[in-house]
Amino acid sequence: MGEPRRTAAELAAALDVIERADGDSMEADAYRVEREARAIGAVAVELRARLALADMWDRRGEAAAAAHAIQEVNRKAAGYGNRPLLARSHRLLAWVHHELGDRGAALEHALLGVEFLDEDTPARTRGIHLMILGDALGSAGSFEAARERYRAADRVLLAAGETALRLNVLNNLAYTEYEAGEPERAWEAASRLLDLATAQGQPLEAMYVETIARAQIGIGRYAAAEATLDGLTRQHDHADSEAEYLLTRAEAQRRQGRTTPAQDSLDAALRVCEERGLADVRLRILAEQAELYAVQDRHREAYELHKRFHAEAEQLHSRQREAQARTRQAMFETDEARREAQRFREQAHRDPLTRLRNRRYVDETLPVLVDDAERTGRMLAVALIDLDFFKRINDTLSHDAGDRVLMVVADLLAAMVVGTDGFAARMGGEEFLVALPDCDLDTDVRRLDELRLLVSRYDWRPVAGSLPVIVSVGVTATAGPASQAELLAEADKHLYAAKRAGRDRVMARAAEGALDPPQGRRRHRDRPR
Repeated sequence: MGEPRRTAAELAAALDVIERADGDSMEADAYRVEREARAIGAVAVELRARLALADMWDRRGEAAAAAHAIQEVNRKAAGYGNRPLLARSHRLLAWVHHELGDRGAALEHALLGVEFLDEDTPARTRGIHLMILGDALGSAGSFEAARERYRAADRVLLAAGETALRLNVLNNLAYTEYEAGEPERAWEAASRLLDLATAQGQPLEAMYVETIARAQIGIGRYAAAEATLDGLTRQHDHADSEAEYLLTRAEAQRRQGRTTPAQDSLDAALRVCEERGLADVRLRILAEQAELYAVQDRHREAYELHKRFHAEAEQLHSRQREAQARTRQAMFETDEARREAQRFREQAHRDPLTRLRNRRYVDETLPVLVDDAERTGRMLAVALIDLDFFKRINDTLSHDAGDRVLMVVADLLAAMVVGTDGFAARMGGEEFLVALPDCDLDTDVRRLDELRLLVSRYDWRPVAGSLPVIVSVGVTATAGPASQAELLAEADKHLYAAKRAGRDRVMARAAEGALDPPQGRRRHRDRPR
């Protein structure tokens, strides 16, 4: 006789263990749970096991298969109205879209993941969802909102005694602060990470140790960063992240002027990349090698390496785009998925609060308008609009009051572009953008000044009480060779000129300038188990 069948409750308990496991070591157990759940008609447990398998596939690089499975579970969970499955599948889809570089869709799924949580959701699960939402907000540039979610996740996990996940939260917070250009905040989070691990006697994963070292580099503590990474060598098995560790150590050594050890670290990192086929880390090694050549006054070699870096970067990005295309095809191969994809693409271009276009839409659309202006010789105007003293409203009243102000200003901006070929967008926080193709700069400056007056004369008392709500506006325009970066930099310059001149005003000028060199990105956040 065979083994007695497990009940749905027993299978669910087995999944609790599987979902906490490291990597794909429990894959056979997950398959067994899936089969047993199907045999007894426990649909929710079967789908949950499928999600556990998809998570394992994604972790080992089988993104297309994982994405297809998660999408299918999400669709079926919606049909059954199963909120826990919807929450978990949206959370996993948020990570898939993060890997695809689709920040808008990642944020949308992360928000939905939190919205589908119930009051009786376990604290561990709630903390993970809040952390993933923090990651998505940070990637989208909403850094203050990300900090709030990380703080909430830390509180929930502290109450639940989930030390390992709290370390995960602090690591991701430190990385987000680093990305936000806040080195002191990054070091504060990294210090808390180190203190918590020490107090709890919890060994730090290699990625977390490297985060701490990266934060130390950010505040100029280069020798301390090197010592931190050397401690990783002595105390931890860091095979999976050895190239990253060696690269960060090389930077710490270079910044101390220790060029020979830095070269040794880079050589070792390059060997690891070649042995394991780590193309993305190898690319960052080339960039660091160019920096090392430069400080040694080997400028010709640095220049040649920069050219090689850009050539290899384009090849890598091409391969990544092909892989992403395969993943998207797997996700959207059914009619239902294609319709959902269209909806998410539209949502990904919208700011969730104001419903204006978002920064992602700007980055995709503004370069096209710039090219059209150059081709046709017609002027394109770009304005940056910033709410003055907005922090007072959030701090004195509430974030809800601040949100209501943002929504009203967004409505005024949306009305301004009606009947034009332009658009209005929220760039993040209290900053907005208006793009007006085929423009007359003097006319558009007058229109923007009328907008400024509408904002200042609006009856804000029900929302902001006695606090003033005013805007500063910086405007630029071009009909010649220019880039998005040039236009935004020029508009930003005029915006801050308006602020220095007393705020509540519009300042404008046509743009000229040269192309800025492209900048690379590095590193990644850790994801929970």
